[in-house]
Amino acid sequence: MTFGLDYLLVFAVGLVAGTVGGVVGTGSSIILMPVLILAYGPLEAVPVMAIASFMGNLGRVVAWRPMINWRAAGAYCLTAIPGAALGVRTLLAVPPGVIESALGVFFLSMIPLRRWLARRSIRLSTTQVMLLGAPMGFLTGIVVSTGPLTVPLFTAYGLDQGGLLGTEALGSLAIYGTKVLTFRGFGALPAKVLVEGLIAGASLMAGSFIGKLVVLRLAPSTFRLLIDGLMAVSGCTLLWAAAR
Repeated sequence: MTFGLDYLLVFAVGLVAGTVGGVVGTGSSIILMPVLILAYGPLEAVPVMAIASFMGNLGRVVAWRPMINWRAAGAYCLTAIPGAALGVRTLLAVPPGVIESALGVFFLSMIPLRRWLARRSIRLSTTQVMLLGAPMGFLTGIVVSTGPLTVPLFTAYGLDQGGLLGTEALGSLAIYGTKVLTFRGFGALPAKVLVEGLIAGASLMAGSFIGKLVVLRLAPSTFRLLIDGLMAVSGCTLLWAAAR
């Protein structure tokens, strides 16, 4: 792939990925990561995706800033950041099939659980979000992507549509910011990788605002069905990966 075409491909796919992430709160890395590996190789793709994810979440924070629940995001970050650091250290010591199977079952179980909580008007408190932030952050450190874990957490808190997307993005922003700083500390962010990350990140940011236009036109019930679909796809994908 030529020097200019790889940037163009990454930006185009990143725009689609950012739009998907802007609608359901996650999925950007699943769509964009294979293209980054194709364009830059697996070693460069990881820090590039970290920069791009940081910028994509920043875009959603800006897009939904008036609707963000800062209290919930702060409570989550308080315990999720150290939990994520521990999760990264644990990653190499745990068989991946075990992790994927457990998370797959977790995602699928969240569909009926979310509906059960909604029917009974049961919501998580800020303290419960803080307490759950530690294990959620730990799992995020293991599976890399944050959205499939944090979306059901903030949904159970009672957030929906713009409030959910903005608050989840703010929580993820802190996690990815920590990862970017870690890469920088290890010297894994040379100028070339930084430029590649900024290009991919710019496309995700633009997609975040396109996604906002879509969300504003969705009925709340339709949005919740999309979240259930996200949980189903994430769960089945992880169980399939574990069975391979």
